[in-house]
Amino acid sequence: MGYRSLAECVLDLRKTDRLIVVDEEVDPYLEVAAIQRRVYQAGGPAVYFTRVKGTPFPMVGNLFGTLERARYLFRDTLDAVARLVELKVDPSAGMKRPWRYRGVPLTALRLLPKRGRRGPILDHETLLSQLPALTSWPGDGGPFVTLPLVYSEDPDRPGLARSNLGMYRVQLAGNAYERNEEVGLHYQIHRGIGVHHAAAIRRGERLRVNVVVGGPPALTVAAVMPLPEGLPELAFAGALGGRRVRMVAPEGRLAMPAEADFVISGYIDPDVRKPEGPFGDHLGYYSLAHDFPVLKVERVYHREGAIWPFTSVGRPPQEDTTFGELIHDLTGPIIPTVIPGLHAVHAVDAAGVHPLLLAVASERYVPYAEVRRPQEILTVANAILGQGQLSLAKFLLIVAREDDPELDIHDIAAFLRHLLERIDWRRDLHFQTQTTMDTLDYSGHGLNQGSKVVMAAAGPKLRELPRERPTGLSLPEGFRDPCPVMPGVLAVTGPNFEPGATRIEAFADSFGPDDPIRAFPLIVVVDDAEFTARTLNNFLWVVFTRSNPAADVHGVGWFVRDKHWGCTGPLVIDARIKPHHAPPLVDDPEIEKRVDRLAAPGGPLHGVY
Repeated sequence: MGYRSLAECVLDLRKTDRLIVVDEEVDPYLEVAAIQRRVYQAGGPAVYFTRVKGTPFPMVGNLFGTLERARYLFRDTLDAVARLVELKVDPSAGMKRPWRYRGVPLTALRLLPKRGRRGPILDHETLLSQLPALTSWPGDGGPFVTLPLVYSEDPDRPGLARSNLGMYRVQLAGNAYERNEEVGLHYQIHRGIGVHHAAAIRRGERLRVNVVVGGPPALTVAAVMPLPEGLPELAFAGALGGRRVRMVAPEGRLAMPAEADFVISGYIDPDVRKPEGPFGDHLGYYSLAHDFPVLKVERVYHREGAIWPFTSVGRPPQEDTTFGELIHDLTGPIIPTVIPGLHAVHAVDAAGVHPLLLAVASERYVPYAEVRRPQEILTVANAILGQGQLSLAKFLLIVAREDDPELDIHDIAAFLRHLLERIDWRRDLHFQTQTTMDTLDYSGHGLNQGSKVVMAAAGPKLRELPRERPTGLSLPEGFRDPCPVMPGVLAVTGPNFEPGATRIEAFADSFGPDDPIRAFPLIVVVDDAEFTARTLNNFLWVVFTRSNPAADVHGVGWFVRDKHWGCTGPLVIDARIKPHHAPPLVDDPEIEKRVDRLAAPGGPLHGVY
């Protein structure tokens, strides 16, 4: 049976040496988040802080810091959820192997949340100013809730059945928010709360919202699951948590989980927006201040012994990486049932998740063709870009399974090598311009605005990929330090980007038909080629977070034919930092020194990182 509360979870992790307690006072301004990031990078335990400056409440971080620990948290229910997924994929399996699925009816029963009149969450009230003021990065606009579970109901059809529980950023103070009365609510494009908010605006009424913090860990995972419309997150939390989620609602207020640690309860006025941010985000850059809805706070509830869970995000990998891995564990088998012909899809965490998507699909349309080329996989690519949050991908790289049935989509270097050996830049690039992008991605031409490109490869190998810098290579003035990144990929340091300059086009146009650089099918122009080529993760982060396909993809021997863009030579991606990009996250040196001291001999975290 799963944990009833966060306190039960913390106690169990402590008993099993999966959690360390820090009794020394720590500062929620920069220090706590820096500690959590260090512990995560070291593969360390969960960390429980008993004394946090400025608040009476303890904090716990790194709960999901390793996949092993995340699986441990749900050890009693993961198999049961997997059985439900198997039946979704193949409903006839229940008849073929009834003993294997004997526990499914009980798991299905737990999908149904239940209502109650009283619960621990209603025991106490406090003020926003008493909550832990977690500030993760020096440029943040104020303290934030970093594991918020934002609950809303459909104004047209209220009730638990059509509720939404999502993880949307919440700013507790700063900017123009009224102290103890308002918090910022930042939700991104293609998020479930947007449907509820739109309905409330259409009806001309307030949208009631509860920001839940803490509670059973299953609630946290449910809030980030890409569930189909019609399946409320509360239902999934019941299955994963091993018990029905109990909800309570004070008279005249929105329902809330009875076992939550904190609930910030209030409403969104349809006519009020205020600047929210900046915030150091999971792409490794700040998301900047923009107008977002404001939650007018009416009550702040907390249970006896409440614990404030938190995380810190930044350049991946971070703790939220584990969420992606756990989601893949739970939902991977469903993918082929959602999009026919699709066998696997991987949102690359090192590239910031949404900027780069890899996919493997079938290519069966014309099995008798003498020359195979992308056909069916293009249909699959369009379907992928029509699926919820997958539609936020900027670069979708898709290959045919028939060319290598053993290709592992999670072996990113092998996948890229497979694609670059086969892709024909003359025909296999397919752009979408003037479309949506991830709200947190500033490489586009406006908030939520940018472009996409599908790179599709199917058929026999077209080339051998070079591994070394070619002899006789000469670069145009201002471009230097050519560094091979991996087979077929060359990084080149370019001059600082200047708005309106055409130097990248001139770079691509400077190479003749016999130039040795043409041996590389992919050239990336960056600010620091050595850094980019140093590790695969550096390459993924630099190239795919700093480029907007329609604006920054160029090519040697480029052409436009029948409105199709292609190139006869290498593809060139301009991944330099541009003036409209958000600044990258940089640690505070003084805070890092304090964090170092905690790990010194005699310190509470000695030996942890």
